[in-house]
Amino acid sequence: MEIIEISSLHQLTRASKHFLEITKGRHKFAFTGSMGTGKTTLINAICRQLGVISPVTSPSFTLINEYLTPSGDVIYHFDFYRIKTIEEAFDLGYEEYFYSNAWCFIEWSEKAAAILPDDFVRVNIEVLDNNARNITIEL
Repeated sequence: MEIIEISSLHQLTRASKHFLEITKGRHKFAFTGSMGTGKTTLINAICRQLGVISPVTSPSFTLINEYLTPSGDVIYHFDFYRIKTIEEAFDLGYEEYFYSNAWCFIEWSEKAAAILPDDFVRVNIEVLDNNARNITIEL
């Protein structure tokens, strides 16, 4: 287990670089944390480190966004906040994404815990105060 501490948003670029160093070789990430902890903000910063130039936004209503890196890597960004039953994840065709070679970032992953493959890295974001966060990474 690794913990990245952030005391302000100004440290987000450094934190996202460190995140990728810690998780080198891993492409599947399951994010948890209460509303407003910064899951989307961190995923955005990580995607920037990977070279994504298109807008990285929360897929709250679409449930999934797709981004491309300059090298052609595909990144899938899920938001399962609105998922009420696991069947909704089945309807998305989750296996096609989760078992691909693509990058996967899942917000509110606890709603799909029963179907997450073992190779997903668990990431929890905890609010310490207004701008400070602990990012716990379980490899």
